[in-house]
Amino acid sequence: MQNTTLLGEALGRVKQKLGAESAHVALPEESAYVFSMHIPENSSREQALSMVEFELEDRVPIAPSAAVYDFDVIMRHDDGVGEEVGVTVFPRELAESYAESFSLAKIPLLSLEVEARSVARAVTSGAQSEPITLLVDFGRLRTGFAVLKRGIPIFTSTVAVGGETIDRVIAEKLSLAPEDVDEFKNEQGFLAAGGKNSPGVEVITGTVSALADEVVRHFHYWDTRRNERGERMTPVERVFLVGGSANLKGLGDYVAARVQAEVLRPNVWQNVCSFDDYIPPIDRRRSLRFATAVGLALRSF
Repeated sequence: MQNTTLLGEALGRVKQKLGAESAHVALPEESAYVFSMHIPENSSREQALSMVEFELEDRVPIAPSAAVYDFDVIMRHDDGVGEEVGVTVFPRELAESYAESFSLAKIPLLSLEVEARSVARAVTSGAQSEPITLLVDFGRLRTGFAVLKRGIPIFTSTVAVGGETIDRVIAEKLSLAPEDVDEFKNEQGFLAAGGKNSPGVEVITGTVSALADEVVRHFHYWDTRRNERGERMTPVERVFLVGGSANLKGLGDYVAARVQAEVLRPNVWQNVCSFDDYIPPIDRRRSLRFATAVGLALRSF
């Protein structure tokens, strides 16, 4: 983090405006190391953390003393190889700087976790039957990738491909006002009149093609991994698109054609409420921007 004090001051203003009494916090994937491993079944938490620490030397480029880490149980029983757990590791200095900012703002910090875990809590059920999912968080400046197994991240990655590039080029090439850019993306996008020869489609294609290339690369790597017995380890069955730039019309179909798998924009409210009982005061498109916040809020329930 660049400036702990400035963040603390900003958080203090948020507390004053919203009356925040405590916080669950998501940290950026760029700084995290995420992997899965097995531990003996019925291990105590202390035993499990000891085994995770032993594994860090081969898994992450920071010493255990300079790291903070924790795990989530993915499977209690995995065909005789023990419990499978998903491990998240952060540099201790980074975690402590965020903790200091919240302390300066006098907001009690309840938890820190990787952003993909927060999103997964909102958009997955964690059920045993749930397929392994490639989560694609298409944001303004970057795109985060995470492989989710029963709702737990077992891998994360970030690439510098974001929707801001699309917005800027559309505004310049089509002479659109900022408020009209979103309308063009959401209502026309890849399906604009004139097809691939449309000026709008032409300006979008470069960035979206780069994003699709990354989706394909991540999807097929995890889909084709095999263990020492030659068995597929993490066959990915679907792709979830979230984030503020995920609403680009035709994006889902474009990515689906590249990976040959189902591509969905998930319901971020599925673990919050039934639409039969309550309709949130935010439309579906905008809700994709708040998947992280929804997942963090669910930690308290």
